Amino acid sequence: MRTVFQRFLSVFSALSLFAALAVFPALAAGKTQTLTGQVSDAMCGAKHQMGSPADCTRSCVKHGSKYALVVGDKVYTLETSDKAALDKLNDLAGSKAKVTGEVQGDSIAVKSVAAGS
Repeated sequence: MRTVFQRFLSVFSALSLFAALAVFPALAAGKTQTLTGQVSDAMCGAKHQMGSPADCTRSCVKHGSKYALVVGDKVYTLETSDKAALDKLNDLAGSKAKVTGEVQGDSIAVKSVAAGS
């Protein structure tokens, strides 16, 4: 039979674990990162079906897809309504770019876009 103290420690440990797990995603979500990859669109990702990667990206975005950044095997959807960032993404379609923003899962809240090296 467990003592009252042992039960208290078990409950306290469980509550501490749940609190830590709840706080961790909130801390990671607000972190600004800079990623370098190829500018694409969310529909095609790394595999374009129409012409060159630049032409395909522009066409897909024109028809409602969002811009994306392909980094290795990972495709991040780029979230922005900033006209300057969208113009820069259009200019860099199919090319390397450095995107700075808050990464949340498979998307990036874009803060800035620059040509990649």
